[in-house]
Amino acid sequence: MPISKSFGFAVYVSAFKRQRPFLETLKNTGTPVFTSLHMNEEVTDSYVRDVEEMCEWLYKNGFWVMADVSPLTLERFEEDSLASLARRLHLDNLRLDFGFDLDELKKDELDVSFTYNASTLLNQDSEETEAFYMHNFYPRPETGLDNAFFTSLNQRIKEASGQTLAFISGDEEKRGPLYEGLPTLEAHRYLSPYAQFVDLLKRHGIDKVFLGDIKMSDTELDLILNYLEDSIIRLPVDLPEALSHLYNEIFTVRVDSPGALIRVQESRQYAQAGKDVEPSQTVRRERGSVTMDNSRYKRYSGEVQVTKADYPKDDRVNVIGRIDEKFHLLLDNLHNGEHFMFVPANAD
Repeated sequence: MPISKSFGFAVYVSAFKRQRPFLETLKNTGTPVFTSLHMNEEVTDSYVRDVEEMCEWLYKNGFWVMADVSPLTLERFEEDSLASLARRLHLDNLRLDFGFDLDELKKDELDVSFTYNASTLLNQDSEETEAFYMHNFYPRPETGLDNAFFTSLNQRIKEASGQTLAFISGDEEKRGPLYEGLPTLEAHRYLSPYAQFVDLLKRHGIDKVFLGDIKMSDTELDLILNYLEDSIIRLPVDLPEALSHLYNEIFTVRVDSPGALIRVQESRQYAQAGKDVEPSQTVRRERGSVTMDNSRYKRYSGEVQVTKADYPKDDRVNVIGRIDEKFHLLLDNLHNGEHFMFVPANAD
């Protein structure tokens, strides 16, 4: 399945040899790649040559490459202009870090495509129409953007018809030196990459999302690719073998569901009086619980629900599964009338 142009990957020269096997599977797909050319911890005696070889490989294999640059980048590569740097490294776009005079660049570098720093937008006098605005990632815990500030910046960018770009953290190999994820939003840091991705696209309207860390699991990547293909949210959960028929079926959130509860519209077809659903696991229904009404609920027996909030124990309601907390953000992105499905948790 090809990667969508709305999902890309951060590639680091220090980790390129480890990332390359995965990138081999994405050749000639136009997949977006982000790299930074001004991280001091990346610099070695062979840094310039290693960057040249990495960028040459990405260019020859059909990737769309954006590089984060600063004035120090020009010094390190001994280039006089960003245009000459872009030509030398086959860069499709340059993301400007601190230290550049934007007005002068617009005059002198007309043949270069730029991306601006969205996270520090308030320091700029104006926004350029139809440009890319990429948010930072934040390696240090507690320093990522909060939702309110993130939303306010994105609204300003959209008003100027700009495109927004942001990062999610990974779940497999995280980048040093802190190894605590590289998200744009602090609330995302330790969550499922898939849940972060859906949240950025669906709730925040982000145009391009990049994995900030080095690697993500195949399971999470498959969930992202499936969502890009059909826009159906998949809820990973372990269900009893007797209820495995609920997996991979497209369900609908009832249009009259209350805000803290997902009522499964299709479950009404088997939620009939007399259906043999014996009481079992009638425990407290914490947020993320998948439930089925049992025979004590009379004609509601068999109805399936997913809780977005905590509910007390009810002897008429069986808890048939619990969605891991790292996926709970998906519940906030499921609205009345929308489709979803249950999938096995930790599926290979």
